[in-house]
Amino acid sequence: MALKIYGLAMSTNTTRAMICLHEKEVDFELIPVNVFTSEHKQPPFLNKNPFGLIPVLEDDDLTLFESRAITSYVAEKYKEVGPDLIRHNDTKEASLVKMWTEVESHYYDPAVTPIIYEYFVAPFQGQEPNKSVIESNIEKLKIVLDVYETKLSTTKYLAGDFYSLADLSHISSTHYFMQTPCASMINERIHVKAWWEDISSRTAFQKVVGGMTFGQSDQK
Repeated sequence: MALKIYGLAMSTNTTRAMICLHEKEVDFELIPVNVFTSEHKQPPFLNKNPFGLIPVLEDDDLTLFESRAITSYVAEKYKEVGPDLIRHNDTKEASLVKMWTEVESHYYDPAVTPIIYEYFVAPFQGQEPNKSVIESNIEKLKIVLDVYETKLSTTKYLAGDFYSLADLSHISSTHYFMQTPCASMINERIHVKAWWEDISSRTAFQKVVGGMTFGQSDQK
């Protein structure tokens, strides 16, 4: 039975899971959740994720929510297929993958997501982008990107000279970020730019990018 992903094709978190599934060449079914009619806040969906957020993965009797938990599960279950996204045969490398995935979750994403929200979601909701929110998060992101620039000057990818979940986790949000006026923050850092051009050119991402249009608001 094919895995099921409940979410939206334009959601950064849904596509994070989908990219991982494509990297592992796993058959899955995307089941759209209409967040605009609050389907994700209704009992049938809340039975899958009591927090009422997308995505949710179903694999037989297993139900998982939180996109990074989903990618970790997929990378582990299908570790013998496609790229080794978790470096399961090397404890040190695996630890570095986990560390940089945590960096994405705790430093990069909290700075990037508010910027994306202000440039894409706010206008969709008929609001002007909040410049103070953008500016404060630009300052936070500068610190993160400077760390990335230094790290990527010594290795091809964040955890080492191998593509991993640490890199994959960045793709969806960075795709939207690169469509904002802030894209120069990545383009002016030569090693970060090269890294982004590399990871965004992967076939797995190309399979989902067509559905990533921000005509509708994203869900965390």
